[in-house]
Amino acid sequence: MNHNGMNRYLMAAARANQWHQDYRKQMKKCRFDTIATHGIYSMQEALDFNQGSIIEPTYLSTSQAYRDSDEMEAALSYKIPTWCYSRIANPSIYYLEGVLALLEGYGSEAETSCIATSSGMAAIQSAIDPFLLVDQKQPQAPMNFVATTQVYGGTFQQFSIRKSCERNVEWRKVVHSTDLSEWESLIDDNTRFLYGEIPSNPCLAFFDIKKVARLAHKYGIPLIIDSTVATPALLRPIEHGADIVVQSVTKTLSTSGFGIAGAIISRKNIVSKIDNPEMKADFATYLKLLPNRDNGPNISPMNAILALNDIRTIRMRIDNVSRSTMKVAQFLMQHKHIEKVDYLGLKNHPLHQLASDYMFLVDSEYDDQYGERVNRYGHLLSFNINGNAKQTRDVFDAFTRIWRATDLGRIKSVATIPAISTHSQQGEEGRKLACIEANTIRLCVGVEHPDDIIADLSQALSVLEGKTVKVSAPEYSAGGASSARLRIE
Repeated sequence: MNHNGMNRYLMAAARANQWHQDYRKQMKKCRFDTIATHGIYSMQEALDFNQGSIIEPTYLSTSQAYRDSDEMEAALSYKIPTWCYSRIANPSIYYLEGVLALLEGYGSEAETSCIATSSGMAAIQSAIDPFLLVDQKQPQAPMNFVATTQVYGGTFQQFSIRKSCERNVEWRKVVHSTDLSEWESLIDDNTRFLYGEIPSNPCLAFFDIKKVARLAHKYGIPLIIDSTVATPALLRPIEHGADIVVQSVTKTLSTSGFGIAGAIISRKNIVSKIDNPEMKADFATYLKLLPNRDNGPNISPMNAILALNDIRTIRMRIDNVSRSTMKVAQFLMQHKHIEKVDYLGLKNHPLHQLASDYMFLVDSEYDDQYGERVNRYGHLLSFNINGNAKQTRDVFDAFTRIWRATDLGRIKSVATIPAISTHSQQGEEGRKLACIEANTIRLCVGVEHPDDIIADLSQALSVLEGKTVKVSAPEYSAGGASSARLRIE
């Protein structure tokens, strides 16, 4: 080996690393909107390496070429920064990870890092699996983790089937997440982590993050929070003591709906009983360079750039949809055919005050429009029809402006019936634990004018008064079963 050649690359890498660290420190001092807009992509980088491109380029390349064997050896042994293979790292992915790390750490002194994944479910699996390793000192010890029952249906399945049934890792279920004693009663020496989703999808469960984080750390374990619905524009769990944040970037962060993405953002030096100093020192980077390198669940460059472009406007978009959702929720509250509305912004919601302690529009105190901290509660609400499952479906089927789909966080308003879609697989007992009923409709309000959303809700609810919506017989498009779609006239 030519040591002089290797040293040349090591010295160049050290200078580059120092420059990038200094630049991140500069960006960390900026306001939220500036970070969301620019991220970690600098003007110098654009001019020196990217033909002056103002927007981060999409690097649709599987791998990086090297100048010589010394650079290749240094790169593949992780001694210098590298884009060796896009399953591990890629410039476009790097830009997305950089901005998410800064946004989730915004307002705190915590150092944060991020790894982007192919989906939100991949992010959850990647975040929890390193804590579910067999303890070689006690190989027969029954592992468990403590998590709330009010979670997304896919999370419920991953916990109950993939972990509990297939791997015999016990999911100890927290039913009343605001009851700290219930959390603590489920923790023992074999508990690996605490996990919660807030606000939860679809019923908007919420708990005191600071208290649950302190409880986790009391027992030497991390707190993992799924903050998909809120996004860092409203809530940054790391600021309140959480160790790891999971995002289904597909949803609220990526409003366009063009791609699938997930992310794990962690603080440096997390709390864990696992004897792995490298993992605890920088969890997200550890995942990127080791487990996820081998398992391959990471994001594609194209989806990374699609997500990155949507994130630039997250704060103003969240402000807009939050105000619209409040107006829609107030309309539904007064409607005679509505049994119940779950929206944390409503003052009569039992968790309103707790949510108000945590959910603020970031930087609203520096905004000329507000000049003070203002609460915002996001785009997600659910409501129960004053009727049975059939009547609920009748209302749902009558939407003409609100899209019927399982997605959420879109720029367009989308609704679903969780009992027959997102949470159908977990069964009646599982839905009962998650407080999901047959007459529940989940609504994610988009950026349309709220009056138009209300008008569509009003005409759909009118079917309960005997009014009908005429739908013609379906036809199928050509192309075979795989491409057939109903055509409604």
